[in-house]
Amino acid sequence: MKTVNVHIVTPDGPVYEADVEMVSTKAKSGELGILPGHIPTVAPLAIGVVRLKKGAQTDLVAVSGGFLEVRPDKVTVLAQSAEKADEIDVERAEKAKQRAEERLRQQNKDEIDHTRAELALKRAINRINITQNKF
Repeated sequence: MKTVNVHIVTPDGPVYEADVEMVSTKAKSGELGILPGHIPTVAPLAIGVVRLKKGAQTDLVAVSGGFLEVRPDKVTVLAQSAEKADEIDVERAEKAKQRAEERLRQQNKDEIDHTRAELALKRAINRINITQNKF
């Protein structure tokens, strides 16, 4: 079966590299499914999961925004942050979720940046859901 080479990179360095049969992810415009030979595309990514299918195995990577560049034989994800499912610290994600929820409950305080708290909550929920295969 044909494959496409995938690189997932963050400012801290590479997170994932492999040849896969299919890439599925959530762009800001909606879900994208990418097979080998896909037309060149660039899309901004939403907070979500990148699913990488290799035979019967599917690898999962949590991404927090960034961009996806597709070429017929290569897919590059430039993410603000990314973690493979098996490397996610669930306890840390749960604590981040609790902190974000507490900030959002403090609606009357002017010093709370609600947009930042909402994004932190979405990132934490995404990381937790990926570890539980809920996405």
